[in-house]
Amino acid sequence: MKKLFFTAFCLLTYAVVFSQQINPLIVKEDFQDQKKWVDSIYGSMSLQEKVGQLFMVDVFSSDPKAKTDKVKDLIKNQYIGGVIFSKGGPKRQAKLNNEFQSHSKVPLLVAMDAEWGLSMRLDSTYAFPWNMTLGAITDNSIVEKVGYRIGEHSKRLGVHINFAPVVDINTNPKNPIIGNRSFGEDKENVTEKALAFMKGMQRAGIIANAKHFPGHGDTDTDSHKTLPTIEFSKERIDSVELYPYKRLIREGLSSVMVAHLNVPSLEPRDGYPSSISKIIVTNMLKGQLGFNGLIFTDALNMKGAANFKEPGEIDLAAFLAGNDVLLISEDIPKAHQLLVNAYREEVISEERLAHSVKKILYTKYKVGLNAYQPVNDNYLIEDLNSVIDDVVYEEAMENALTMLKNDRAILPIKDLQKKNIAYINFGDADGKPFLNQLRKYAKVDYVKATSLDSYVQKLKNYNYVIVGFHKSNENPWKGYQFTDKELVWLYEIARTNTVILDVFARPYAMLDLKTTANFEGIIMSYQNSTVSQELSAQLIFGAREAKGKLPVTLGDDFPVNTHFKTASLKRLQYGTPESVGINSYKLNKIDSLARLGVYSGMMPGAQILVARRGKVIYNKNFGYHTPSKKNAVKDNDVYDVASLTKILATLPLIMELVDQGKLNLDTKLSEMLPEYKGSNKGNITLQEMLTHTARLKAWIPFYTHTLDTVTHLPSVKYYRKKPDVKYNIKVAENLYMRKDYQDSIYEIIKESELRDRKGYKYSDLPYYLMKKYLEDYYGTTMDKLVQRNYYESLGANYTTFLPLEKFTKADIVPTEEDTYFRMQKVHGYVHDQGSAMIGGVSGHAGLFSNANDIAKVMQMYLDKGFYGGKRYFKPEVLDLFNTCYYCDDDIRRGVGFDKPQLGESGPTCGCISMTSFGHSGFTGTFTWADPEEEIVYVFLSNRTYPSANNRSLIGSNLRSNIQEAIYEAIDHKNETKKIEQ
Repeated sequence: MKKLFFTAFCLLTYAVVFSQQINPLIVKEDFQDQKKWVDSIYGSMSLQEKVGQLFMVDVFSSDPKAKTDKVKDLIKNQYIGGVIFSKGGPKRQAKLNNEFQSHSKVPLLVAMDAEWGLSMRLDSTYAFPWNMTLGAITDNSIVEKVGYRIGEHSKRLGVHINFAPVVDINTNPKNPIIGNRSFGEDKENVTEKALAFMKGMQRAGIIANAKHFPGHGDTDTDSHKTLPTIEFSKERIDSVELYPYKRLIREGLSSVMVAHLNVPSLEPRDGYPSSISKIIVTNMLKGQLGFNGLIFTDALNMKGAANFKEPGEIDLAAFLAGNDVLLISEDIPKAHQLLVNAYREEVISEERLAHSVKKILYTKYKVGLNAYQPVNDNYLIEDLNSVIDDVVYEEAMENALTMLKNDRAILPIKDLQKKNIAYINFGDADGKPFLNQLRKYAKVDYVKATSLDSYVQKLKNYNYVIVGFHKSNENPWKGYQFTDKELVWLYEIARTNTVILDVFARPYAMLDLKTTANFEGIIMSYQNSTVSQELSAQLIFGAREAKGKLPVTLGDDFPVNTHFKTASLKRLQYGTPESVGINSYKLNKIDSLARLGVYSGMMPGAQILVARRGKVIYNKNFGYHTPSKKNAVKDNDVYDVASLTKILATLPLIMELVDQGKLNLDTKLSEMLPEYKGSNKGNITLQEMLTHTARLKAWIPFYTHTLDTVTHLPSVKYYRKKPDVKYNIKVAENLYMRKDYQDSIYEIIKESELRDRKGYKYSDLPYYLMKKYLEDYYGTTMDKLVQRNYYESLGANYTTFLPLEKFTKADIVPTEEDTYFRMQKVHGYVHDQGSAMIGGVSGHAGLFSNANDIAKVMQMYLDKGFYGGKRYFKPEVLDLFNTCYYCDDDIRRGVGFDKPQLGESGPTCGCISMTSFGHSGFTGTFTWADPEEEIVYVFLSNRTYPSANNRSLIGSNLRSNIQEAIYEAIDHKNETKKIEQ
């Protein structure tokens, strides 16, 4: 019975609504209360107040007080119904909004042209992409997310109507006013995008507005300056320009804006604007299309609309044509009086006035103005720059990136070890984010020249040239074209080199290119925002996939919907924490912990990186190279990673040989190094050595045997300040050791006694032996071997032994003021004394790297031997090494990898899975990977500077506390859900 009653009530409600020609979307569930409120307000109004509701005035929140006072006068004297905000800041707008509302008897409708959002990102770009960019996205749910977030922003700022979406089908590349504001030229695509955008906004409670009716897409004149003419036939307009309106109206569109256009096929009066044409507004929009929502004029003060001699005449004509809201009139007091007089003279009937005014009042109730609350400006900026918006922006830009050309599948770039890559910046905007991101994957040189000949010469040694065309992202009307010089240079560079052109500008920039025959790859990135640049670089190297479709035609070579899809090579991505289920606010606890570590003297500085699900979501630097605070830590600074060398250099080489069947965990040392046959170590297995259960000594201080017993300085018996044939092992600046002493080191290891006690004892000695074995097996040095087999193809360009051969000291973090062996600052040389004595290349220490490169290796492990399109070893090999074989004996170690503690104390926070693995380093380094949560964590510091006696980092558990903060930031509740729409 209740159900039947409710159904009958709904039918009666909608019968009343439709009989009054009110859009059901502006009717609330409490329709009777809404109707009562509307009738009460309307019944209490004077004629002047009713007429005033029809007007909406524009205001800049940046306007001087004199101008804003004029708006207050209009509210007081002409009783205007609303305001439309433009340029200015959100705080000022909120303040003005509250002021204006306080002066209005009936709360004001507040509108904005927020087609791409209200707020600005950190790089001074708008919060969301241009419509043209959204037009490239194939997943319309993403566009709906954008619409929803813009709706949320609008609501937060006290805005009720957003004059969006633009549904103009832009078929004219020279269109000066639409261009990037259109979703494109394909009517189906434009309709689907506009519908998704509309649904998103209206789901947030904001009134959407489709514009510019009947279609502003094919004109090359600016309606702000003149009256554009649309020459299409009535049939063409009906089938193309009106196509999106028909669908949106069926789906519940709230409002429409009528453009100032000359459309001869629809309005026979020559030069008579569509905005004041009854044929177009009433007969077509309301009659033929059945639209009964709010109808807005476009700005009535535009030159294209000014066909009347007296102020106010166009307003009267627009109202008589069927419009409800008169937007931005040239002279509201005169227009207001003219409409009042027209009513008194019965030119405007009571029914006609009530129809529009009540529709406006119904809308005001719908958006909550019956219970108006001022805008709360507390945390306003923060709310308009939410992390959720960052996630949506990243997702939108990623899905828009479009591959236009990909000859010989040049993209994504594979086989990094074979590539010599240059980057050229064309255009007049910043390309640094693009270049910096490219360099996170490969060695990319920035090539700049002042002449074409110079470019040709400089580019001779490169087999790939990436040309970034960067134009201003300040607003969608900014210039987007190549200069004539750039075109000439581009043709010649493409003729003589393998070129990838990446366009960070309006797609129509491509129309300047007379030929693209010599371009191997072309990417359309649409905008020059930091995020767009970073994502496009990720696409180039296969971390992201090309998913977008070209929304417009760019000559014969690139028709609308052109696209090439690319597959992921599973290289590291870079993006927002929330996109992988991490709460960025909680993750920022790392900042506080790291700063505490620096300020309290645990270390001079640090690099910290966190990745989840293959995406780097946190990569920050803290402090300086030394306590003197002269050299701040940068992304590309390299640290001595100490014992991380074991799992970053030695272990992958051993795993590779196990994968090939050359070794197994039961292989004995005597099989690897025949000279150990018959020794006390001959029967030790690979597994025993790498799990530290081989009874080997923990450490042998080889260097102490080479110090003078009296002075305790390096003995002249073993060292020289200048190199010669005999003394040529460089252990530090101006300090060279006897070459033959390396043999002594290995002999000392061989002759060393085994511990009597079985069980676990961490030891560096197995890794000396692994280095010797690997170099004997391959016939080359370990540093060259690991570069060739791993780092070059991984793109680990900041990972190396002997860093001074590759980097300057300014890029290398020092490790200690050595007062016991080398008697100098250890800077660019391995800190570990034993490693230094065998030339800085060892299996247990000697590697230098940065956090980003280490993350690549650890991600390769997480993906069980696969990274960047290359398989390094089979998945079961990783499992073989990442197993705790002696857990029952209370020994936590895997084979080479450290594992989580079995008791209360250990290397980790104790909050991670037992399948996780990693290692720590003496200099204050740590890295860990967790397959179950798909997390990679890297911590690099030089806690040993100025003295290795500083153990406060170790005693503080800072590294494991940061790890705990990472796990606390996992949003278990929402990580499997989509971002709230």
